[in-house]
Amino acid sequence: MKISPPKKSAFLLILIAVLSISCVSAQNGQTFLQFNGKSGPGQGKNVVLISGDDEYRSEESMPMMAKILSEHYGFNTTVLFPIEPETGNVVPSYQNNIPGLEHLKQADLVIMLIRFRDLPMDQMKHLEDYFKSGKPFIALRTSTHPFAIKDQNSPFAKWTWNSKVPGWEGGFGQQIVGETWVAHHGIHKSEGTRALIDGVDRDADHPILRGVDDIWAPTDVYSIKNLPSTANVLLYGQSTAGMTPESPLMWDKSIMPIAWTKEYSLDGGKTGKVLGSTLGSSIDFEVEDMRRLIVNATFWLLDMPEVITPELPMEIVGSYEPTMFGFDSFKKGMRVSDFR
Repeated sequence: MKISPPKKSAFLLILIAVLSISCVSAQNGQTFLQFNGKSGPGQGKNVVLISGDDEYRSEESMPMMAKILSEHYGFNTTVLFPIEPETGNVVPSYQNNIPGLEHLKQADLVIMLIRFRDLPMDQMKHLEDYFKSGKPFIALRTSTHPFAIKDQNSPFAKWTWNSKVPGWEGGFGQQIVGETWVAHHGIHKSEGTRALIDGVDRDADHPILRGVDDIWAPTDVYSIKNLPSTANVLLYGQSTAGMTPESPLMWDKSIMPIAWTKEYSLDGGKTGKVLGSTLGSSIDFEVEDMRRLIVNATFWLLDMPEVITPELPMEIVGSYEPTMFGFDSFKKGMRVSDFR
């Protein structure tokens, strides 16, 4: 049967759309993970979780949090990974490739834990477009120093963690998140972090903290010295003399902010909100109230504080056996699908 030109054009458009959807679907499990939201208050909203650090095993924690947000709360979630192009393996120490950042175009919220990335221009442009839109994000642990751009002629060179560019001192971390890399305040791999709930001057009644009563993390306290006065500190942390929840507090050391909110604006873009936290290793997330902090922040950043109650479920979906943090401690030969 002969197809008339108008019908033929429509047919081609439908075919292209079907092939495009098929192509994206085929990549799920190869270059990114996607979890469709079930029922819940987050239905219809998209959260993109970006992993990409050498040490704190975000390639393990981000899929786990994605499943909680999808299964318990209805968010559509997409998890991105640092992938070595030659092998297709997830290699956290490969600093130059996080495919799938085009998903930021549909994102309502970003959760990221990345460190010293030097990404291609097209990938950085997706990040720039997202942050210029003023949409909210959560920056965990090493996301205070997320970029290390080697090309000094790059328009993103000023995003580098130790930037000296006027107005961009400390790079993206200091200017947008609130702090860049300073130092380990606690002794790394010897001292943990106890979140101080009582007896400190903080915004204790903030919706993000509803039900957050007990956080001890094996990651040590980071030094904070540049946090702006406009930042709203939610939690302070104290070093513990040991790597167990029972380890005593080290009152000979000063306390440091470990979670805060602030507004940000990127190069004249719209004003947005960020939750910054120096917590976030994969084993930190074994603590229920650490997961609660991130879920609560998700709802607050999306202007849904009424959803937050101390009773929100935080059960891990499936199994979760996080790896102890450390350089080169990641599981070798893992593909994206292995983190499903």
